[in-house]
Amino acid sequence: MHLAELTTLRLGGPATQFIEATTEQQLLDLVRVADEAGDSLLLIAGGSNLVIADEGFDGTVVHVATRGIVVDQDACSGAMVTVAAGEPWDAFVARAVAEGWVGVEALSGIPGSVGATPIQNVGAYGQDVSQTVASVRAYDRYEREVRTFAAADCDFTYRHSRFKAEPNRFLILSVTFQFRLGDLGAPIAYAELARTLGVEPGARMPAADVREAVLGLRRGKGMVLDPDDHDTWSAGSFFTNPILTAEQADTLPADAPRFDQPDGTIKTSAAWLIDHAGFEKGYGDGPAALSTKHVLALTNRGDATTADLLALAREVRGGVEAAYGITLVPEPVLVGCSLDS
Repeated sequence: MHLAELTTLRLGGPATQFIEATTEQQLLDLVRVADEAGDSLLLIAGGSNLVIADEGFDGTVVHVATRGIVVDQDACSGAMVTVAAGEPWDAFVARAVAEGWVGVEALSGIPGSVGATPIQNVGAYGQDVSQTVASVRAYDRYEREVRTFAAADCDFTYRHSRFKAEPNRFLILSVTFQFRLGDLGAPIAYAELARTLGVEPGARMPAADVREAVLGLRRGKGMVLDPDDHDTWSAGSFFTNPILTAEQADTLPADAPRFDQPDGTIKTSAAWLIDHAGFEKGYGDGPAALSTKHVLALTNRGDATTADLLALAREVRGGVEAAYGITLVPEPVLVGCSLDS
């Protein structure tokens, strides 16, 4: 099986062996057997955050397709919702909005699986999953035991967690979310979303309205999957927004975005850096190009290879570094390939 069939970039060569796991026990058994045998193992769920080499993967690929949502809810304490790792993320967000579970409505339209969200501390439009994650249940492949991590033990920071810090150690089995109940979503924390909704930042709007507004914004940027739109053949934002020291931020042009962080660092916009370094929307005349809707998305225009995509990524990263002295960091997981080779 070619792994391109499982990734939103539609890139990636063949797997030596491919197995789909539909139950947690099957998933655990497959991983334990591979680990005990010392076999190379790649776990894929939604495939939205992966760049896989054209040569494919020389080992066993396990497709995480587990399902199940368990709800413990009452009017006083809200809802504790435990979700299997293989559940599609956006379908879960749609249910959360319908059920009045508050806190993930601004994360609508993000592709991928529930189990992947705490790894990356997925976030958009002013929300991060860390704001609603209560605990993460995972198999520790080093200790060979199932462990439950409270949110405070997940080491969540911007697009990062303990699970990302040790990428081959933890197999996430399920995620438990704690939600307040209500028809109004969380306070709007992102200026663009507030403008779209016609309110001031900090206002609360019906969660269903927030979801529709976010889906509209994401579609306008090619960030909602559409098999007929090559702008959506991407891994979403390819580079993370740089976190800078005050001294580094001072070297940027006066009009560069700056967002103060609680720890005293300053976040700037990768999209702004890319655009102002000369890489406009649609940049690239080959089979891989920047999206025509958003410069942060590197896209497969239909017949690209992973090598094509990485060449474009290196060009963009090099251009930003030459212009501003900032080295952009890729957000997707690179499998069998690297920006440094």
